[in-house]
Amino acid sequence: MSDFLNAYCMHTSTCGQLRLADEGRDVTLTGWVWHNRDHGGLIFVDLRDRAGYTQVVFDPDCVTEEEFHAAEHLAREFVIEVTGTVRARGEGSVNPHMATGEIEVLAHSLKVLNTSVTPPFAIEDGIETDELTRMKWRYMDLRRPEMLANLKLRHTVAHAIRCALDERGFMEVETPILANSTPEGARDYLVPSRPNPGSFYALPQSPQQFKQMLMVGGIERYYQIARCFRDEDLRADRQPEFTQVDIEMSFVTADDVMTMMEDVFKEVFAQIGVEQDFPLQRMPWKEAMDRFGCDRPDVRFGMELVDLTDIVRGCGFGVFSKAVEAGNVVKAINAKGAGDWSRGDIEKLADVAAANGAKGMAWIAYTTDGKEKSPIIKFLGDEVHAKIKEAMNVEPGDLLLFAADTFDTASAVLAALRLHMADLLGIERKGHKLLWVVDFPMFKYDEDEKKYAAEHHPFTMIPEEDWDKIESDPMACSSYSYDIVMDGFEAGGGSIRIHNAELQKRVLHRLGLSDDEIEERFGHLIHALELGAPPHGGIALGLDRLIMLLAGRDSIRDVIAFPKTSSASDPMTGAPNAVSAKQLKEVSLRLL
Repeated sequence: MSDFLNAYCMHTSTCGQLRLADEGRDVTLTGWVWHNRDHGGLIFVDLRDRAGYTQVVFDPDCVTEEEFHAAEHLAREFVIEVTGTVRARGEGSVNPHMATGEIEVLAHSLKVLNTSVTPPFAIEDGIETDELTRMKWRYMDLRRPEMLANLKLRHTVAHAIRCALDERGFMEVETPILANSTPEGARDYLVPSRPNPGSFYALPQSPQQFKQMLMVGGIERYYQIARCFRDEDLRADRQPEFTQVDIEMSFVTADDVMTMMEDVFKEVFAQIGVEQDFPLQRMPWKEAMDRFGCDRPDVRFGMELVDLTDIVRGCGFGVFSKAVEAGNVVKAINAKGAGDWSRGDIEKLADVAAANGAKGMAWIAYTTDGKEKSPIIKFLGDEVHAKIKEAMNVEPGDLLLFAADTFDTASAVLAALRLHMADLLGIERKGHKLLWVVDFPMFKYDEDEKKYAAEHHPFTMIPEEDWDKIESDPMACSSYSYDIVMDGFEAGGGSIRIHNAELQKRVLHRLGLSDDEIEERFGHLIHALELGAPPHGGIALGLDRLIMLLAGRDSIRDVIAFPKTSSASDPMTGAPNAVSAKQLKEVSLRLL
């Protein structure tokens, strides 16, 4: 590719390309002024482009007086063109930290292509500028090497995925951006239709139904790097518009899809030098919830959840015994190394527990000098306490944190405390670790809506032995679903789909939809399934989140060229913004 970087452009070499073997060559470089230094009559300029840096030397004996004067007044981020000769740096002036550090270019001519006002922040890595300022001046932020590296990584990964899928017979097909509204767990972004007053398109939350219909259409192997949109509250790993690698296959089982994806990941990781053992572990959903309290476990460290329900049944501590009597669970984690914390520091952890649904937090600390401190030990009794210590593998310096609640709440509380304590204790999480979480339940009960909802989505296939439970015992229905988890984040999710129209209608009825609602919202899919739909399944990978993890960043905003803020706004362009009354009238809308 380096040869093509020098084609169709003004320069003959990039700023990261020249080496000692190029000594004596006449070259032309273009780029931005990074640093400018005056050393005793010689001007040294570090010139930067996307490929790297080259030191350029301006000697008054080698350029015109006008050009030397211009070199003296070059400021940061000026855009220039320099022609000169490559020469070896003098003894003691080699820079081992630069790829081009053994050479410099002695300038013969200088052309200032554009000037620059003082940048809003330094074009350096590790700047302390607040994120909002960086986003307002995003095009400047992208000049920083670490941001450019993130986008290069994104390009490399996307290209490797495309090549790997192409080799496996997949066809890239674009699906509509303007579609009908079929909410899939978040609010749709709606777009008014001018030719159809009062009617609206929705921006797709995913191409799910379209890719299923592509399977009905006989495409058999489809993929798309698709833009998707969800009007939901944002987090560090979410954006209102995001990119996913969308994949679907016909005549496959769940094992086929997962094996294919492992082969793709193997090729992609080899391209970017990431180590990962294959085949990946496949952990049932129930095991993930039992051991880690969540369905996206970070398995790079321990501190697993331990179920103490049977041990504390009927014990003297009312919070535990009442929870068990109510059919709930009592679980705990062992935060090794926190046993000597002060009572005040330990009790601050109750805020984390409360934020995840806990009504309180019990704890026992075992100090390194052999003491035990806790507000609950005296209620447990010696026998129960001894069994807890054995089950939790207690040693001096340990801190036990408990949750007594419903399975879902106790899991959420301890999962959050596990990650929080890992951060506070500085537990090292080296490298990357991927695994599959499989066999999710088909349904969950939505307490707010007082009805059943799909755990993944309503198009997920249910094992045939569970079909008779859809109406009578929906919570007992399993599903052919699978998530790929990376470093404690869901990197992608998929399933085998329902390809039988009657079964699909049964699932939608179980979710509370009437026949008329099914026809209005999903009629196109139902009719497609009636016309010879093959067994099919697939997966969608969150490209932004995957690149965030591979780049070692804390936010997906750092791996997206032009992201939105946490309030879904763009400080660079001012979006979203008000529109004129005329524009509103054209689409038959009026603001209240």
